[in-house]
Amino acid sequence: MAHPQHPRHDREIESIEEFDEIAAQGSLAGYRVQSVDLSHRTFALLSCDCADAVFLGCRMHADADAKVRADGALVFPPVPGLPFDPYRGRLYSPDELFTGLAGSGYDATPDALAYSWFQSTKADGDIYASMLRSIHDDAISDALDELLVGARVVGVMGGHAMARGTDAYAGAARLGRTLARDGFTVATGGGPGAMEAANLGAYAAAHPDEMLDDALHLLAKAPSFVPSVSDWALAAFEVRNRWPQGGDSVGIPTWFYGHEPPNAFAGHIGKYFANATREDGLLSRSTAGVVFLPGAAGTVQEIFDNATPNYYESRGEPTPMVLVNRAHWTEQLPTWPLLESLARGRSMQTRISLVDTVDEAPEALARLAAQGPAA
Repeated sequence: MAHPQHPRHDREIESIEEFDEIAAQGSLAGYRVQSVDLSHRTFALLSCDCADAVFLGCRMHADADAKVRADGALVFPPVPGLPFDPYRGRLYSPDELFTGLAGSGYDATPDALAYSWFQSTKADGDIYASMLRSIHDDAISDALDELLVGARVVGVMGGHAMARGTDAYAGAARLGRTLARDGFTVATGGGPGAMEAANLGAYAAAHPDEMLDDALHLLAKAPSFVPSVSDWALAAFEVRNRWPQGGDSVGIPTWFYGHEPPNAFAGHIGKYFANATREDGLLSRSTAGVVFLPGAAGTVQEIFDNATPNYYESRGEPTPMVLVNRAHWTEQLPTWPLLESLARGRSMQTRISLVDTVDEAPEALARLAAQGPAA
């Protein structure tokens, strides 16, 4: 995964270190300063030219605020009373979303509080709250773009009901580990089940093989987030604490499905309020292909959300699509015959594959990528 030294947009300032570096040159003119606490940088703000700068959610003293506005800067002050920062410049970490889990339980975490706020404001149709959600989601998209510059991203899709302790969960974890070791950035929907398993596998890629076996055994004691999200999440943090410094991956969950908590194995979490924006963003960023594990309605939707731009080539060349479990996708939910019919005679025909087992998926993905789209 690429980690640029500076933000993708060279006029963005997203950390206090970047602010100090630019401010030392005497001018912030034209810069966008995003969610940086400037309450201890009053002298720098008073000394710098801030013409045409934009300050998004930056804390600053009143005299600094007055001065930068006088220079012609736009100031969007922090919004009080929110359980999230709509102007944030970085993706979430598991530790951030689950703050307070061990002491007070999941319901007191920032993740749960953001969902509660979403539910209450969605119910009353407050346009101000809707605007804040949109700003937040756009900031998340910007942070994802910055993180994934140059990365070869493979999406892993699958159902949330896949329980820890099952062969299917272990297989999805092996898939994530293999993809990560092959140099791909694993991206999932960021939730439980198959999504968590793939993120776990990517986390385990940095450790010896036996670590994953031991982690799977430990996690099996809390097989599902039902009935207790707290027990489920605490088991994941026990794994992370026992085997720190795991491999990186991305999770892109949503508060729209707030009953599904995010998993703790994705190192970078791009959590959205708008599910449609989240799903399109996840699939469009899976530039090296997508593996679809068995799932239900949500996974079926993702298959065709991904197939449509491949069919029309609206994002360029079709990207590989690998469906795992022949019986599931031809008998239980016969998605494969329709996908195959859509692809026939088009460029995407050589970019789709159906395999029997999850262990076949990495080879199938590599084969589809190597042969390219049909002429």
